[in-house]
Amino acid sequence: MVAVAAGAYVYWLTRLHPFESTDDAFVDARQFSIAPKVAGYIVDVPVTDNQHVETGAVLFQIDRRDYEVALAQARAQVASAEASIRNFEAQIEGQKAQVAASEAEVTQAEASLKFAREDAARYRDLAEKGAGTIQRSQSSSSTLDQQQAAYDRAKATLVAARTQVGALAAQKAGAEASLATGQAQVAQAELNLGYTTVTAAQPGRVVQLSGAKGQFAQAGQTLSTFVPDDIWVIANYKETQITDMRPGQHADIEIDAYPERKITGHVDSVQPGSGTAFSLLPAQNATGNYVKVVQRIPVKIVVDQWPTDVAIGPGMSIVPRVHVR
Repeated sequence: MVAVAAGAYVYWLTRLHPFESTDDAFVDARQFSIAPKVAGYIVDVPVTDNQHVETGAVLFQIDRRDYEVALAQARAQVASAEASIRNFEAQIEGQKAQVAASEAEVTQAEASLKFAREDAARYRDLAEKGAGTIQRSQSSSSTLDQQQAAYDRAKATLVAARTQVGALAAQKAGAEASLATGQAQVAQAELNLGYTTVTAAQPGRVVQLSGAKGQFAQAGQTLSTFVPDDIWVIANYKETQITDMRPGQHADIEIDAYPERKITGHVDSVQPGSGTAFSLLPAQNATGNYVKVVQRIPVKIVVDQWPTDVAIGPGMSIVPRVHVR
């Protein structure tokens, strides 16, 4: 009878065993360091160790004054560049009017020059034929020279006016470049000012708080660790236990710290490889003295609802039982 019972138990244990359990399991999370993006003196720390916070809660406040000054300076540079652009635009419009006036003068001088040429040619012909006086011919030639000089001056004035328009346009382009640079500096200064307020990106707990009021914090310096509310269980099952384990299977979970709490969850995923294979220094088994060791496979188990009245965090020991049959 004892043999039958023992055989039945062994059969149940090896063939009909409805669940797989392990005590090599713990709570895990993607905890990370909290650090400011800008340097400065800490003027306020409105949180305490192990405090739970919601998204957007202020964790640290860096002194804003230096960054407010930098923002004001950047905005002043933008205003100066905008004023320069308006000034150059006004000068360009004025210079365009000067170009138009110079073009009119060139047209007038050209007409006068044409008349003077014709007049000089006519009196020269008359003088050569003896019908006109040499004095009159010389006077018309002198007038022609004067009109030619006036035309040349008008042309030079027009060229200078057009050149000035180009120079002013180039200066305006430089002012526009300065404006773009200033606007970028304003944007960066606004970002830096915003970075002085360090907030929680998601719900979770503040742990290992090291930042203190009056402390000078460097950019990137760790001031605390943050543990998000999104936590789960990593159970390291023997590779012989995961034969029938699949995502979605129900799991009963016990917490060593709170053995009276019975919580449930389900298998989320099974790592495609042993834990040692993904370690910093993977085991090398290419030796003549190899001894086969059953490997551990990490299995991620997601809890349906964590208790809210007790503190649960990474590293706490868990005993999960996954229903595989």
